[in-house]
Amino acid sequence: MDIRPPTIAEPPVAQAQPTEPPAGGNRQAELALIVFFLALVATVPIFQAGLELARDGRVEALEIFHRKPTSVNLRAYEHHLEDGSVVARTLRPWFQFAQFAWLRDGGKKALVGRDGWLFYKPGFDDALARGREALSGTNDPVAAIVAFRDALAARGIHLLVLPAPNKSSIYPDKVTSRFAAGRTVLSPTTRQTLARLRAAGVEYVDLFAAFAQARTNSASRGAPALYLAQDSHWSPAGVAIAARIVARRLVELGWVRKGAMEYQERAAPVKHLGDILRMLRSPGLERRTVPERVPCVQVVHGTPAQPYQDNPNSSILILGDSFLRVYEQDEPGSSGLIAHLAKELKQALASLVSDGGASTIVRQELYGRPALLKHKRVVIWEFVERDIRLGLEGWQRVPVPPAATGSRD
Repeated sequence: MDIRPPTIAEPPVAQAQPTEPPAGGNRQAELALIVFFLALVATVPIFQAGLELARDGRVEALEIFHRKPTSVNLRAYEHHLEDGSVVARTLRPWFQFAQFAWLRDGGKKALVGRDGWLFYKPGFDDALARGREALSGTNDPVAAIVAFRDALAARGIHLLVLPAPNKSSIYPDKVTSRFAAGRTVLSPTTRQTLARLRAAGVEYVDLFAAFAQARTNSASRGAPALYLAQDSHWSPAGVAIAARIVARRLVELGWVRKGAMEYQERAAPVKHLGDILRMLRSPGLERRTVPERVPCVQVVHGTPAQPYQDNPNSSILILGDSFLRVYEQDEPGSSGLIAHLAKELKQALASLVSDGGASTIVRQELYGRPALLKHKRVVIWEFVERDIRLGLEGWQRVPVPPAATGSRD
C-alpha cells in the first residue's frame, strides 16, 4: 500500500549574519518585543469589546457579573469567551499550524509519531495511565456486555464481541523508537477486560493477537500496514483480516452457516485525509498535507456489478462505531468490515452504526428500533479499544427490546 506521510512546509531557515550586532542591540530588541506583546495584550480585548458593542450593543466579558461565581459557570464563561473571540478564531489555526509543523506538537487531539504517523492522543494517554480506579458501575464494560449477552440469549440470539485495537496498541514502534518494530502493546485495562470476558464465558474475537501475528508474518514481505498513517482507523488490509477471522469464528461456533451469495471484489482506491488531521481544524495544515492513497477493495455482486447492500431481514446483525463506518458509508462505499464480512459469509448482514457511540449509544438506538432484532440469530458487537474507558455515555445497561407480541424470532 502506498501511504505517503504528511508533507508539511518547513519553516524558513535564518541566515547567519556576517557581523555581531552592536552592544545593547539585544536589549533594544527585547524591549521592543516586550512593548509589542504588551500592546497586543491591551489591544485585543479593546478590539473585541468594540466589535461586540457595534454588533450586539453589549460586551460579553461583562456577563460574568450576571452569573453566580460557581466553578461550572466560570468554566462555561471561559469557553464562551474563547469561542466568541474574533482574534482567537483568526489566529488559532495559524498557531496550530506552527505548533504542529515546527514543534511536532498536535495539541490535545493528535500525537505526532514517527515516519509521518499520527495517533489519537486521548486514547494513547489513557492506555498508558497507571493507578486508575477499577472499572465499575456504569463505567464497567464487562458488566454491560454480560448483561447484554444474557438479554440476547433470552431471545435465542448469540453475541460475539469484537474489540477493535487502538492503532497505538498494534504500532507502538510508530509512536516511539523505544519499542521494537513488530511489537504490540496492551494496556493493563485492556488485558484485564479481556481476561474478565473469558472468565464470564463471553465469546469475543481477539484481534490483538491476530494483528500481532499478521505483523510478524508480513515483516519480511513488506505487506501493507493494518492502520492508516494519518487516521485513527484500520486500513483495507486490517479490514480484510478482521472479516476473515470473524467469519471463521462464527462458523467454528456453529452459529452461522455460509450462504449461497457469491460476492466479488473490485479495486476502488481513494485519496483520504485522515481524521486526526481534521480534528486539528487547521485549514492551513490540511492544505499542506498530502492525502493518503488508500487501496480500498469494494464488494460487489451481480451483472452488472452492484455494490454490496445490507439486508435488514438477515439473521446476523452487526453493531459498532466508526470502525464499521470507514470505507462502508464513507467513500468508496461497500468496502468496509460489513461488506467484507458479508462476502466471507456469503450472505448480506443487517447493521447499525453509531459514530463514537459503540459503548452505550448504539444499544440505545437498537432499543428504539426493535424490528432490527426480528429473525436475528447472531449479534456482533464491535467497539474500539479506547472506549473501554473513554466511551461516550460510559457503559450503561441498556435493555434489549422485547419481541413483538405474537411474533416469532
